[in-house]
Formats: sequence, structure tokens, C-alpha cells
Amino acid sequence: MTTHPGLSARPLYLDYNGTTPVDPEVFEAMRPHLTTEFGNPSSSHFYGGAARAAVDAARRQVAGLIGARDGRVVFTGSGSEADALAIRGAVLANGRPGRRPHLVTQATEHPAVQAACAELAELHGVDVTVVGVDRWGQVDAASVEAAITDATVLVSVMHANNETGTVQPIAAIARAAHARGVLVHCDAAQSVGKVAVDVDALGVDLLTVVGHKVYAPKGVAALYVGPGVALRPLVGGGGQEGGLRAGTENVAAIVGLGRAAELAGAALAVRGDRAAHRPARRAARGPGRRPAGTRPPQRSPRRAAAQHAERERRRDAGADPAGRPGRAGRPGRAGRLGGLGVPRGARCAVAGADRDGRAGGGGDGGRPSLARPLDDRCRRAARRRAHRGRRRAHRGRRRLRRRPGARSYCEMYFSGSIVCPSS
Repeated sequence: MTTHPGLSARPLYLDYNGTTPVDPEVFEAMRPHLTTEFGNPSSSHFYGGAARAAVDAARRQVAGLIGARDGRVVFTGSGSEADALAIRGAVLANGRPGRRPHLVTQATEHPAVQAACAELAELHGVDVTVVGVDRWGQVDAASVEAAITDATVLVSVMHANNETGTVQPIAAIARAAHARGVLVHCDAAQSVGKVAVDVDALGVDLLTVVGHKVYAPKGVAALYVGPGVALRPLVGGGGQEGGLRAGTENVAAIVGLGRAAELAGAALAVRGDRAAHRPARRAARGPGRRPAGTRPPQRSPRRAAAQHAERERRRDAGADPAGRPGRAGRPGRAGRLGGLGVPRGARCAVAGADRDGRAGGGGDGGRPSLARPLDDRCRRAARRRAHRGRRRAHRGRRRLRRRPGARSYCEMYFSGSIVCPSS
């Protein structure tokens, strides 16, 4: 695998939820439309026809990535514009006569969604209900269903959160909303290209795709509009994008988004083939150690990878994954041998490292030690000793957490509640 030119000889980049570098194959697909292919897609002559064909091909590529067999894909200038077109356009075009429109969203939405809801409330008197989330940042589908009223026009819930990576139960929310005749919008900027997204499986009417999250250039996004969904455009004019987004299309950026969608679909297909064998391996291992009902919700893989890197950094610094200073029994990576009860100064026979992970302990100049390595029995015994220590510490902490009003043995003895027999 070759390193991207923008990442070579530079600090490690982990903010892929913020933006991604443009894939070199995406740039090569864009190059002709930045140089020789300059036509306006709305023109009827030869040059315009070539540009129109390129835009239509990109539209099919984006539709293929999200499984959009019906409906339309509308290109916009950003994810924020796509969110605003979906939310404002749907509410203003589908309001019910004689009733103030009502909109339901949830507390951890992207600021673009929050701003669109606030503008509708301020400028058009739309009622907005914000549903809370649980400790994992996930909204309950039943809570969303309870918030729907007879005047509700739209429910807008993101697919994956850009900060926590939590994936929301969009399919369950869509079923509950459609049962009441309500449209559903999903901001999938952080999930498209990372996990499989199918608009038919999710059951959404509107879905946002952002280019610079999937190795396409900035300044281009797409909005999936389901069949029969009416929208009021934000900007009127020349009638581009089916009359929903006026303005000459940015052909080069649109072509880049289409190529990026095609590459993302191919990568997801390869990843899906590898994951097909995982259920059998998990079943062979048996149930996990986490108690039933306490497992966190599904998370976006790229955000989960960033959280794993942060945990590793904290362990290297001698802190536990939650960021607290290192404790006995929960050492950092460099002190794992010490956490297992290995005596200080013991050296690894393979890497020549001492107990604290320093290479060449004992003045051997970093050469591999010839000392006999610890066998499996010694390691198991060390783990048992460390486990017993953690259990003793836990029991001690439990003793300190007495119920309110309870008295210790010493308090009861000195108050006369306990009389000890004379010796």
C-alpha cells in the first residue's frame, strides 16, 4: 500500500471524520474536467453533452453506493446544504393544511441539522421536538415514535455520529415514522463509505452523502430523494438538478464524488467478504464476558479505530483506558510484565527487554538475553496472583461503601452496642 502524498513525512493523521485526503484515482478522474473538458452540462452542443454524460455517470455511481434503485440523486455544494434542502424543503413542501408543521430530531445531530431546525422554528413557526439519547449517545426508536404527532411532517436522525461513532437505529425509526405517514431524513455523512448503507434497507426518504468524507474533494455532496417526495428548493434559477438546486454544476467535483463512491463500494465489497467468516469464529469462541444487555451500540469503524488509538496512547503514557493514572493490576503497555507479578529486572529472552520494557536490561547493550524464558506455568501463576490482588482491592473498596446510617464494628463497640466477653 502506497502512502498518500499529503501524508508522507508528516505527523500521523487520525481526523478522518473531519475530512479525508483526495484519493489519487479520484484526482485522475477529475483532471480532464479541470483542463480539456470544460463544457456546461446545461448546453445542448457537443461540449455540453460530454459534461452532462459525466454528471449522469457520477449520479449512477453515487446511487449504486447507497443502493438507490429508485428516486433521485441531487448534487449540492456541501453536506450542510444537502441537510438544509432536505429538512427545510420537506417541511415547507409537505405541511398539512390548518396545522403548524411539526419536526422531530435528536440531541446529538450535526450543527447543520440543528441550524435548519432552528431556522424553521424562527422564520416559519415550525414546532421542533428534540429527543434525548442514552449513555451511549443512541436515541430510542420508541421515544422518537412517542414524539410524533398528527402534525409531524419529518423526522431527521443521523446515521453515525461524527464524535462518538454511535450508529442510530434508523430502520426502526423509519418504520415507526412511516406508520404515521411521516417522512424520514438521515444524515449519513459519517457512515457512507465506512459501513454498508442501503436506502431501501434503512427505509429513509432522504439521505445525505458528503464528498470529502469519502476521499472526494471538498465542496460537493449529494442528497438522495426518494420516489414521490416533494421538496421546495432553497435556490431558484436555471432548473438544474431537476429544479431542486439551481446553479451550474461543478462537473469536476461531481465526477470526483462519483469515482470516490465507486472505489468505496469496491472496498466495502472486499471487507464484506472478509467479514462473512466472522460469525463462525465468534460462535466458536462462545459468548463474550460482558453481561447481557450492557453491550454498547454499533459504532462507525473509523471512529472506533480512532478511539482505539487514543486508548493505546494512554496506555503508553502509563494510564488506564479511561485516562486515570496507572494503578497496580492495570499497568500501561510498558509495565504489563510488572502487572503480572514478574520481578523487577527479569528479562525477556526474545527481545532482551527488562520488566519495564526497556531494551537490553542489565547492561547487555540491547542484545537478546540468554536467560531461560518464563514458561507458561509461571505466567499463569503470575496472572492468578495479580487477579487475587485486584479482588482483594475490590473487596476493600466495597467495605468502604457502607449504606447510609450503618456503623462500623469499632463504632458499635465504643458505643456499648457490642460487649466483648472478658478474657
